[in-house]
Amino acid sequence: MSMSDSQSSALPEALSPAQLQAELAQARAGMEAFTYAVAHDLRAHLRHITAYSGLLREELGASLNADATQYLDTVTQAARLLGQQMEGLVALSKLDRITPKKVPLDQSALITQALAKLAHELAGRQIDWQVADDFPQLQGDAAMVQQIWSHLLSNAIKFTRTQDKAVIQIGWQVQPVTGHCALFVQDNGVGFNVPNPDQMFGVFRRLHPASEFEGLGLGLALARKLVERHKGELWAQSELDAGCLIRFTLP
Repeated sequence: MSMSDSQSSALPEALSPAQLQAELAQARAGMEAFTYAVAHDLRAHLRHITAYSGLLREELGASLNADATQYLDTVTQAARLLGQQMEGLVALSKLDRITPKKVPLDQSALITQALAKLAHELAGRQIDWQVADDFPQLQGDAAMVQQIWSHLLSNAIKFTRTQDKAVIQIGWQVQPVTGHCALFVQDNGVGFNVPNPDQMFGVFRRLHPASEFEGLGLGLALARKLVERHKGELWAQSELDAGCLIRFTLP
């Protein structure tokens, strides 16, 4: 038998549509089991850690020295952070089971709604908003697209915080190669220094120390997943101290 014959015989047989559907159903069932475990079982253990840390603090009272107090603070903070990360993973996994609706979108209204939800992040800030007023007609799920804007705008608001004059642009442009319309958020913030911009969208991926910029490192991962559920694309360009530009496409 020739080498080509042996190689072809070793190739796996193509799966039938029914087999593919069965494997997809099995994968979804596994994801649902994971989500349930995170949402219920694991978070119950976290609540115990937080509760008993508090009870221990009360029991020992004034006898706690500075080091012991710091240890308990660290345990409580770590449990709280882990709980937030679990909630983020649950939110991320749920997106795989949502089928986006396709309705005409009013981008200006969605952006206004997203900014209203971010009012607590805007308190005391002076930002030069440059927002387009001629968005093209696109289709998608209004609630999900509003979430996309929320994540991207929250990211821009956060990373322009250290600028004397923060500038955030929101607009659209036609891609020169594909001719597709890309919506974008561009800021003049601290930017990122990463060899591969896709690293920005990793789950819990932090590109700046938590002591400088708060957050879980999950917002951009959620934004990309929301765009992918619309069969669109989301990508970024950024340089350290030169701001960040994030674009995404919708049908």
